[in-house]
Amino acid sequence: MRCLAQSGLHGQEDCCASRAGAHVALPTAQLPAAVAGMCPLQPGLAARAPQHREHAGCDPGADGPAPHPRDRGWHTASLQPTRAPRKHALRVLDMTGLLDDGVEQDPGTMSMWDCTAAVARTCIAQQQGGTAEPGLAPIPVEVRVDLRVNRASYAFLREALRSSVGSPLRLCCRDLRAEDLPMRNTVALLQLLDAGCLRRVDLRFNNLGLRGLSVIIPHVARFQHLASLRLHYVHGDSRQPSVDGEDNFRYFLAQMGRFTCLRELSMGSSLLSGRLDQLLSTLQSPLESLELAFCALLPEDLRFLARSPHAVHLKKLDLSGNDLSGSQLEPFQGLLRAAAATLLHLELTECQLADTQLLATLPVLTRCTSLRYLGLYGNPLSMAGLKELLRDSVVQAELRTVVHPFPVDCYEGLPWPPPASVLLEASINEEKFARVEAELHQLLLASGRAHVLWTTDIYGRLAADYFSL
Repeated sequence: MRCLAQSGLHGQEDCCASRAGAHVALPTAQLPAAVAGMCPLQPGLAARAPQHREHAGCDPGADGPAPHPRDRGWHTASLQPTRAPRKHALRVLDMTGLLDDGVEQDPGTMSMWDCTAAVARTCIAQQQGGTAEPGLAPIPVEVRVDLRVNRASYAFLREALRSSVGSPLRLCCRDLRAEDLPMRNTVALLQLLDAGCLRRVDLRFNNLGLRGLSVIIPHVARFQHLASLRLHYVHGDSRQPSVDGEDNFRYFLAQMGRFTCLRELSMGSSLLSGRLDQLLSTLQSPLESLELAFCALLPEDLRFLARSPHAVHLKKLDLSGNDLSGSQLEPFQGLLRAAAATLLHLELTECQLADTQLLATLPVLTRCTSLRYLGLYGNPLSMAGLKELLRDSVVQAELRTVVHPFPVDCYEGLPWPPPASVLLEASINEEKFARVEAELHQLLLASGRAHVLWTTDIYGRLAADYFSL
């Protein structure tokens, strides 16, 4: 979080005004109180901190580098004097970039949920009772936030957004994440957001289907600076044979063609068999991040993607849950060849890749010399296959993380070929796996790659967000 702070500066106005760029660190634990204290818009120093890196040309709010890691838990603000008649005034409060879900979270930081609640409370309180100093007109303050909402918090957040309209406290949402939210509520929130601020819409577990997507997508398409659209588990099935289903899909495609800055698209669990070409051909510019997990892709889908303008720009690709073991293997390898120069992050969880398919893919996989992350969890690989991967990947100098499956050698009585559900749920021999881990570690040390993490942990914060690539 970057915040425009005014605390601790009383009596130092002349000193600070003559030293533009001085910094104040504010503990995150004090932020809710700080936000509340700033709402009456008291005179103070206008301060501005560095932003995270945004996608060039598509985010009007991008203006600086990411904060140094040592600032984790403390948020540095850059202080700059204003030329307003009053000595100093808060103009921007930036609360974006907060850690999510509490995973590996510093006790002194806020989660995205905490931020959403704190900002909503402040907006409502300011509208109901906030006042400026006597004799002074309120000074507009832009509050930049990432918002997360579900059924339980919807009404509260909607009221906060309504309170922000026409208020000196302007709520500017950068990233919106809505979970398990009915269609009408999602539309109501989108209508309240500032069209010039939003860079990401993340809708998940909403079970919208194609009909729901066709209702929501025109409201999303009005955000012309949108760089990321994530539609997880909305269960859109483009294979629906009905006339209504086809009409909804065509309308969805037409609206997708309105985006001019879109760089990331996630369609996880939407069935796109044989229709990927229609979806990607509507987009105005090449994607850099494409997530097609559990989309029932066919060989022709992968062939189209390999030949499309998107392939040579991809930094992140997620094909999890698509069977790549049979007729899809060759077109998948062609896709890797096309994306080899740019690919940084490759997720292949539960793709039914056994040793035979992995070994056949290694020559083209190792051509991805910039690859930093490789996810192979849930595939029926043996210890021998993992060792081959470890040895051959020595040419990938940028590789930092490999999330690998428990080797099939570590299971007892495993059916062959093993279904992904069996690999995920069956018990493993802990003693055998301990020996596997030790051997992999020794191989990494022997090849001078102790810095590379090989792990079976799929729940850690290992997968990179597109905006951090």
